[in-house]
Amino acid sequence: MDDTDVVRYLIPYVIESTGRGERMYDIYSLLLKERIVFLGTPINDQVANVIVAQLLFLNREDPDKPINLYINSPGGEIYPGLAIYDTMQMIEAPVSTIAVGWTASLGTLLLTAGSKGRRYALPHATIHMHPAGGGARGYAPDVEIQYKELKRMQDLLHDLLALHTGQPREKIADDFERDRFFNAEQAVEYGLIDEVLQPNPKKLDELKRAGEKVLVGDGTHA
Repeated sequence: MDDTDVVRYLIPYVIESTGRGERMYDIYSLLLKERIVFLGTPINDQVANVIVAQLLFLNREDPDKPINLYINSPGGEIYPGLAIYDTMQMIEAPVSTIAVGWTASLGTLLLTAGSKGRRYALPHATIHMHPAGGGARGYAPDVEIQYKELKRMQDLLHDLLALHTGQPREKIADDFERDRFFNAEQAVEYGLIDEVLQPNPKKLDELKRAGEKVLVGDGTHA
């Protein structure tokens, strides 16, 4: 059983009752009906094609209504990731991005590329950036061509991050010369996101009444 089969096996199905009877949906199709798109895997051609198709469909359904893109992804292949990025910028519908768990590399770029004022993270999400990577092999001229393309892609990622964060490009290049991790509050300060989504107040109150200590995103106790 490969990774794809495992993922399919784990996807739950939901039965929805309507006036016309019952209908079974996989959970992601049901979320799509609510204009929720979930990116929860490494990015490759197949994943990008599905995400792009969902964005185009929802934009066609209602170009004025926001789309919610939840991201829990370590990034992945550059070209497919840029296909998602370009589609987000092309469609008319606002795209809200929400970091859950972990975003890295291209996953972080997509998070930051959400509509201004609509870029969020859950309190304990981690946002990670690192230099573009890739291997090169073959004859020396081919290795040089591949290196130049990798450099072009890294420069492009720096340009896009500078555009969406408001940080100087030189600072972006210096900061992401090595791995860098942000908690949710730090991501706001850097301009990667606009706001940290807070826990449900009712649940926090219930925990407090039960005498539990609740650790919030900045490391303090509520």
